[in-house]
Amino acid sequence: QVQLVESGGGLVQAGGSLRLSCAASGRTLSTSGVAWFRQAPGKEREFVAAIRGAFSIIDYADSVKGRFAISRDNAKNTVYLQMNSLKPEDTAVYYCAARYDSGSGRKSSNYAYWGQGTQVTVSS
Repeated sequence: QVQLVESGGGLVQAGGSLRLSCAASGRTLSTSGVAWFRQAPGKEREFVAAIRGAFSIIDYADSVKGRFAISRDNAKNTVYLQMNSLKPEDTAVYYCAARYDSGSGRKSSNYAYWGQGTQVTVSS
């Protein structure tokens, strides 16, 4: 059984930083495409960042490019999302998701496994 567990969310002031973690069990993340999505109240879930393949090919949404960084620690079977220069519009529940394969994609339907989410709140 595959489980993804997010952690690291919290309340931070605008301009601050947080690092989210996604720890996996039951599946090796180095062989799966992994992404972060977020969902704000009243809005659809949106793609944030993804990492895939042995060479860690990375993709970012334009709204976070230059501020967020996705990375992977194969030894810990964990994917991270470093979030800097946070803005109030980054406030959302952040979800980690993994694919069956090593592919990528920006759609929720591309991903088979999901974590429970972690709340990120950025105050102005």
